[in-house]
Amino acid sequence: MIVVEIKQKKRQIAAFATTCLFRDKSLVAKPFYHGDGLRTTNILIRFAEKGFNMKNKNFVIDDGFRAELVRSAEFKGIFEIPYINPPKKIVLPKDTIPFSLIKRSKDYSEFVVFYEHDTKFSDVISATDEYLDELKKFPGVVSPDCSLYRDMPLTLQIANTYMNRAIGHYLQLHGIYVIPNVRWGDERSYTTSVLPEKFAFVGLPKHSIVSVGTYGCVQGKENKRYFREGLIAMLDELEPEFVLIYGSMPDSIFGDLADRTTFVHYKDWTTKMRGGD
Repeated sequence: MIVVEIKQKKRQIAAFATTCLFRDKSLVAKPFYHGDGLRTTNILIRFAEKGFNMKNKNFVIDDGFRAELVRSAEFKGIFEIPYINPPKKIVLPKDTIPFSLIKRSKDYSEFVVFYEHDTKFSDVISATDEYLDELKKFPGVVSPDCSLYRDMPLTLQIANTYMNRAIGHYLQLHGIYVIPNVRWGDERSYTTSVLPEKFAFVGLPKHSIVSVGTYGCVQGKENKRYFREGLIAMLDELEPEFVLIYGSMPDSIFGDLADRTTFVHYKDWTTKMRGGD
């Protein structure tokens, strides 16, 4: 075991801890006081993996870019968002299962979806390769539903859109059938009121199949309004042949849009477990 000790001022170490991601799960960062009266903090980083090489910089700190995900990607728009290719053949899922519950699948017949809290699928984002074999057991996946909260800074909304597409592209590259997930935030993401393009729809194929999650997103009048506005904007922009809906389908949102595409409804996991409609 190799121990690397780094002394930093207290506030410097706080910044380090909140901005750096450690790629390897065997790393342990533990701050403590040295007792020398200098109010310093030490980080002990223990590298437990055999054959550790100090020249391998990627082993120590991940810059967050995940360049390996998009080396062969086609990029779209001013923000260069990776493109998810349309499937050669449209396959409609028999059923769906959230990523965090895939161990409960009895026959691996469902499509894996990520319509749950981001923390439940963060490992797929940070260590995608570790889950390829598991995901390949299923007929397909819907690309990750990285959150786009309306009060989230615009730069983070764009970054999460990028990561949705990057993971989707990478899974396709490894032979996994991918249905693109569409997520929008406030009007800045699905109109050109602020930016010259509707980034919520960049990197997605037109005249194909996409998936949308309503679970937890359509409670209350204001949420319904934003969701409906974004949905209509998506239909205008992508003109999809099929739109999968994970979660409820309120008439106030979908009632007069039935002629715009073919909506395919899937109950969310909670509703299924409770035996609801």
